[in-house]
Amino acid sequence: MHGMTLHPRVILLLTLPPLLWAGNAVVGRLMVGQVPPLTLNFLRWLLALLVLLPLAWRALLPVSRLRERWPYLLAIGVLGVGAYNSLQYLALVTSTPLNVTLVASSLPVWTLLVGALFYGVRPSGRELLGGALGLAGVALVVGRGSWQTLISVRFVPGDLYVLLAVLGWAVYTWLLARPPAHMQGERRPPWGWAELLLIQTLFGLLGSALFFAGEQWAGTHAIHWSWGVGAALAYVALGASVLAYRSYGLAVAQAGPALASLFTNLTPLMAALLSAAVLDETPQAYHAAAFLLIVGGIAISSRKASSA
Repeated sequence: MHGMTLHPRVILLLTLPPLLWAGNAVVGRLMVGQVPPLTLNFLRWLLALLVLLPLAWRALLPVSRLRERWPYLLAIGVLGVGAYNSLQYLALVTSTPLNVTLVASSLPVWTLLVGALFYGVRPSGRELLGGALGLAGVALVVGRGSWQTLISVRFVPGDLYVLLAVLGWAVYTWLLARPPAHMQGERRPPWGWAELLLIQTLFGLLGSALFFAGEQWAGTHAIHWSWGVGAALAYVALGASVLAYRSYGLAVAQAGPALASLFTNLTPLMAALLSAAVLDETPQAYHAAAFLLIVGGIAISSRKASSA
């Protein structure tokens, strides 16, 4: 059996989501004090819904089709749209984009664990080695190139919010890859990517609206509207939502959930570069070393299907 070849199109699909999500983390940090975090997530997906409705409104009819599948649709909506993004923006109030994306880089480990525990998919030696190299790169950045710094790292509450988000995202990834019977074969509704994302957004907004209402009830500060806030909302709704989710769904379908989640380890490196440009934080030599480790892990895992 030959190893899977990563064609340029597949590489683009795998790389675009971490780039867009790194930008999302930087924008989320910039919005602290201007837009409350749970409000930001609610507005993000409300705008995405308005963009998707003209493209995919037919997916909402007949209603019986949604009613039959609502548990699954609610699960992927809440995990992929509501909870993950709400927790991420909440985390950025007390943590930095680099720290948030670094914690999120543990995703491949949790994806392999979810696959082993609930789907009976045992990780290969290459996948385990690739995940280990990726986490080594993450540790290198966390420790800023110093072992002493690494063992003395103290995570803030925001990092724990991200860990909860990542656990949910690992489940979400497998739910996309292994949908129930009513979402497969002849029983699968005739939904394209826009229709499925619209439905995810609609169900996810149910959870996000509850978080938004709770934040408002708690007496959060008002939105400080400006052109910058408007541009940020446009980016997170179009780039980090519609385009990124479309790319991630295609990446999972073409490269598999384990490799797609491993590519998200590029997010902290991209966040470091974007932070340097936007937040005036200069990348260091250890960022380059970490990049090599992460890319090495991706390369090894991508050859998991090679013949013995």
